[in-house]
Amino acid sequence: MISILKRDILLSIRSGSGFTLSLSFFFLIIILIPLAIGPENTKLQSITPGILWISALLSCLLSLDRMFQSDFEDGTLEAFLLAPVPLEGIVFAKAIAHWLTTGLAITLVAPIIGFLYGFDQSTSLWMFLALLVGTPSLSFIGAFGASINIGLKRGSLLLPVLIMPFFIPTLIFGSQTVWQASTGLQMINSFLFTAGVSAFVISLMPFAAALAINSALK
Repeated sequence: MISILKRDILLSIRSGSGFTLSLSFFFLIIILIPLAIGPENTKLQSITPGILWISALLSCLLSLDRMFQSDFEDGTLEAFLLAPVPLEGIVFAKAIAHWLTTGLAITLVAPIIGFLYGFDQSTSLWMFLALLVGTPSLSFIGAFGASINIGLKRGSLLLPVLIMPFFIPTLIFGSQTVWQASTGLQMINSFLFTAGVSAFVISLMPFAAALAINSALK
């Protein structure tokens, strides 16, 4: 599992399809929205939670279609079936690699986003924490979506449509956490729900993705 994790991280960094592309796209959305809406802080702060999470979601979607497809095309995915590591463990490692090069990178720049939008330190901290516990679910749900798209023509076009409903709980509770923090309301319940959704997704999706991969390779 560790070797697969390192391999996917290196491939993502070298190709630029993960870290560089996702982070650049995330920053592009975050910077363009204020230019379109205007510099009014009150208005920006009220819509920032939604913008933040939608931007994170779209950035994570950029590299999902290649999570298993390249391994399927060169035969590596079939070789994984013969490996001593369970297929669920391989899916887990690949999802973690995706998160490290997309979700974690986005999370680490959260304080910068808070500064750009005029949030105080407390709100920026909760923004960071919400992204830290919420973005793993984006990668693991994405891994499941990528697994059911293996071998499909134009699978990259179908992927967002197929898995978008699964992202809704994370988007709701994650944005709610940031909004409540910015308005001085109690945000701990929304934060715990965000973490709970991620825990549920991480525990379930590797098995669902492994089942989909087995079905695709038969």
